Amino acid sequence: MNALPAYADFLKAKAKLAPQAGFEVDPGGVNPLLKEMTRAIVPWACRGGRRALFLRFGLHKTSTQIEILRQCMKHEGGHALIVVPLGVRHEFFLEAETRHPNVRLKFIRSALELEPANAAGGDQVVIHLTNYETVRDGKLDPSIFTAASLDEAACLRGFGGSKTFREFMAKFAGDDRKAGVKREGVKYRFVATAIPDPNEFIELLAYAAFLGVMDVGEAKTRFFRRNSEKADKLTLHPHKEEEFWLWVASWALFVQKPSDLGYSDEGYDLPPLDIRWHEVATDHGEAGAEKDGQKRLFVSTALGVVEASREKRRSLDARIAKLMEIRSEDPAAHRIIWHDLEDERKAIEKAIPGAKSVWGTLKEDEKEARVIGFARGEFQELATKPVLNGSGCNFQKHCSWAVYLGIGFKFHDFIQSVFRIQRFGQEGQCRLDLIHTEAERHIRRELERRWRQFEEQAEKMAAIIRRFGLAEQAIDGALKRSMGVERREVTGRNYRLVHNDCVEETRAMEDDSVDLIVTSIPFSTQYEYTPSFNDFGHTDDDPHFWAQMDFLTPQLLRVLKPGRVAVIHVKDRIVPGGINGLGFQTVSPFSDDCVAHFRKHGFAFLSRVTIATDVVRENNQTYRLGWSEQCKDGTRMGNGMPEYLLKFRKPPTDRSNGYADTPVTKAKKEWAEDEWLNAAGYSRGRWQIDAHGVWRSSGDRPLLPAELADLVGRDGRDVYRGWKAWALSNVYDHEAHVALTEALDEKHRLPPTFMIAPPHVAHPEIWSDVARMRTLNMMQKSKGQEMHLCPLQFDIVDRTILQHSMEGETVFDPFGGIMTVPWCALHLGRKAVAVELNPSYFADGCAYAEIASGGGRAPTLFDYLAEISPEQAEAAE
Repeated sequence: MNALPAYADFLKAKAKLAPQAGFEVDPGGVNPLLKEMTRAIVPWACRGGRRALFLRFGLHKTSTQIEILRQCMKHEGGHALIVVPLGVRHEFFLEAETRHPNVRLKFIRSALELEPANAAGGDQVVIHLTNYETVRDGKLDPSIFTAASLDEAACLRGFGGSKTFREFMAKFAGDDRKAGVKREGVKYRFVATAIPDPNEFIELLAYAAFLGVMDVGEAKTRFFRRNSEKADKLTLHPHKEEEFWLWVASWALFVQKPSDLGYSDEGYDLPPLDIRWHEVATDHGEAGAEKDGQKRLFVSTALGVVEASREKRRSLDARIAKLMEIRSEDPAAHRIIWHDLEDERKAIEKAIPGAKSVWGTLKEDEKEARVIGFARGEFQELATKPVLNGSGCNFQKHCSWAVYLGIGFKFHDFIQSVFRIQRFGQEGQCRLDLIHTEAERHIRRELERRWRQFEEQAEKMAAIIRRFGLAEQAIDGALKRSMGVERREVTGRNYRLVHNDCVEETRAMEDDSVDLIVTSIPFSTQYEYTPSFNDFGHTDDDPHFWAQMDFLTPQLLRVLKPGRVAVIHVKDRIVPGGINGLGFQTVSPFSDDCVAHFRKHGFAFLSRVTIATDVVRENNQTYRLGWSEQCKDGTRMGNGMPEYLLKFRKPPTDRSNGYADTPVTKAKKEWAEDEWLNAAGYSRGRWQIDAHGVWRSSGDRPLLPAELADLVGRDGRDVYRGWKAWALSNVYDHEAHVALTEALDEKHRLPPTFMIAPPHVAHPEIWSDVARMRTLNMMQKSKGQEMHLCPLQFDIVDRTILQHSMEGETVFDPFGGIMTVPWCALHLGRKAVAVELNPSYFADGCAYAEIASGGGRAPTLFDYLAEISPEQAEAAE
């Protein structure tokens, strides 16, 4: 089935590469003294205007940056800036003297030292250099430059946290948040660094944000799976992997060797690595004890950073002894000694008086002098930290030996430090000696695993470059191949399920053909369920999402019978402070937008049902409602985000009385003459609860907080059940609620990952008793299959179907997922129609529908809780 022409155009427009923000460069006008590969890269980078150059160590990124900025000045004029790590600027001056006769470099520390602006079209240009610290400390405003390049931008990691990183990036975008000023920013921006760790996705996203390619938040949503426990842990969706790396390739050039771009590798052989591991004994008598006083048998650095740091200090003397033993093999050799702790530096200086050290509080000029001096061979041994000098520096001329006094968890810093000596152009074999303790074996294994991943992923990116070269059009074509879907239909007793784009499928349905619509629409850009551009989650922002809904919602109105109801499950969305520009998280009223959207297309708004959610779990996802942050400043914190059911109605044909063309009628269940008439009917009591009732429990006396906490074991089910019974049978007391949670916390019974004592409300339109784990995901989990990202709960669907439809009628879900709505509809004696784009969800949903059509029963929450622990239940959800 073909899409509507306008819809097809809308989908094609989704396949976006990085925007072109540059200018064309005549290849013949590129500096002829540069390597052939470099002369090909420069026009590509200038055409993009904002590009990343990830060139393996020794592939001339210094010359590449200089030539790119020369071309920018020749085209546009103005000022050009290269930001470099400490100890690196001398390499740029040497390169300029050797290969760039038309460029003069000047190192500056403030705007007062700027040379006059370059004139467009000039043959001779001036390019300024400065250190990262100068920009970070506000001594130089980057926005005054026309073009800028960050050399070894990974060193921003050492600036002490993400806030500094964001502030640094904002300055290049012309966004002075503290002053509330927004300027044009640096027009042409570049990043040049030797292959970043492809497994550190946040680094790649930060570069994309700096270049203006895509905001970090948008990229997280588009490509990565959400982690319910850690907001900053990124896992690439398997079905988005190819699209992600194609997108990266549209703005970043990963080159491992010249042949990746079709040039000769002659003279570009990496020296082999001689890797030697040295294990020293651990004193297990210092293993310490658990929180309950139980003594540990062995020291284990797997217990966390604190224990790892203690092990480093306990083993320092043994590791220094091993270092001296290694040095004795060749006392006269040039070596770099990597370490992490200040105590380690002092111990090195004491053991090796001739070694020179670099540390954080050392004056910047002295730091740079020592690093440059070692690179030039002026002294034999340098002791420094990877976080300080692991990026940018080139020690290959006089040094091919590195000793690591210890190993740690930071792979990125480690791998960068290795490449200070293993580079194209290094003439000798490189030797690495890595010292660790017996208790650090798992750190060694993790380091080796990450190293293998690094090489595999870097090769994968190079393969993309070999496949597409520097042709953006080829990447664009590969992206658009993920558009469209092959329609499949599966039918059974009382159900019809279709694998297709829901817009195309719904427009093929007959007018007035469904009795009820129940669906959970994608929450704008919150999730993407498939690699297809047909996916509604594959949108840039809320307006883009509602633009795609504009194709679907009129069709939903058309197929719904007059007077009948569409129930839409939604949730408002959190906007990070880095996106809204306010510095703190705010709420995007997605539910309000949904109301406006459906009303725009002819639906009448009936009501809003509020569904309480777990504020603790939400904070684990967003870090928005943290206890610590509330204690720092209570003005930053909002409240937990409930979910909503929005009920809309298609106006009936006869609007004189408001009844549906086919009303949803219910036989009354009445008490007369000492018996129920029509025992299966709809009672006055049920009506009161549905309309405006108060739900109450048996009224058992609750235990006092201290009593309850004493009785609770490590299994939290009794707490949850007991608290719920008390909350729904007593007048709510806020202080008593707090007292309970504090008593639980005092006895280490208050879980940090989910809410064991949430607020329960008796109002019928605030559903706080929804079984959050009672979904088809339980069955998915039990079968070891992929779980749906945001499944509807049975409770929600059951109540909706019973209230707004009759037996034998058709319930439609345009976003079927794993077919929760058909499952519930079939069990309640209705017919089901649903559409789903994700092939694996569709396949699993078909199996569930077949079970339901045969009368199979869904597992209940109590079935589930009887079999698993609360921790397993949390993982399953």
